Amino acid sequence: MGFWTDLKILYQLTLKPIRGRDHAARMESFYSGQAEAYDDFRRRLLQGRERLMELLPFTEGARWVDLGGGTGANLEFVGERLSQLAEVQVVDLSPSLLEIAERRADTRGWSNVRAIEADATTYQPSDGPIDIVTFSYSLTMIPDWFAAIENARKMLRPDGVIGVVDFYVSRKYPPAHWKRHRWSTRTFWPIWFGFDNVFPSPDHLPFLHHHFQTVALEEHRAKVPYLPLVRTPYYIFVGRRVPERT
Repeated sequence: MGFWTDLKILYQLTLKPIRGRDHAARMESFYSGQAEAYDDFRRRLLQGRERLMELLPFTEGARWVDLGGGTGANLEFVGERLSQLAEVQVVDLSPSLLEIAERRADTRGWSNVRAIEADATTYQPSDGPIDIVTFSYSLTMIPDWFAAIENARKMLRPDGVIGVVDFYVSRKYPPAHWKRHRWSTRTFWPIWFGFDNVFPSPDHLPFLHHHFQTVALEEHRAKVPYLPLVRTPYYIFVGRRVPERT
């Protein structure tokens, strides 16, 4: 991997038209030309994934669903704990990315990993509740992200855990203990990412906070490849399922 590979990825991100009649077709249009080089470039852009995996309770026998899990790269960050899990489901709409996930699982000998082509807003495991559900830079690419979160909550057992890492911008007036971004940040990043159908939202964290008991919340900024002076905001959220607030 090198500059020319990065150049191809940057073309896919910024110039290649995204076509398709529905969200699944648009996702495959976006990812099909970059699937093979996806992980190397995203490793430098998508920060906080390893930290999220450190915060999650991957106990022996647990069942984990990674919604929008793509190539299965997140599984690498779990390390030896992965083999102790009863089942891991990598769910995504892009068959090109899931092909990489299947290849990764076969190469690593992860017999407990399955790649599933499905919609994060509607998919439900058929064999009982889940211990951990994650979204790793996938909520910003799901148009009905709120439906995806609600669907994740439905599949979790009563004290199950959700983990999310993604780009975001703050609300103009966030709670006092949350970070507040300047107008330029709140304006620039939704426009910049919007060209790729990625939509950083000021509402992710409030929605997650409302639906789950917060276990951990971190707010950071990450470098952007080939833009040395630019830092994009991202958050890490870990929450536990609790009864709905009324």
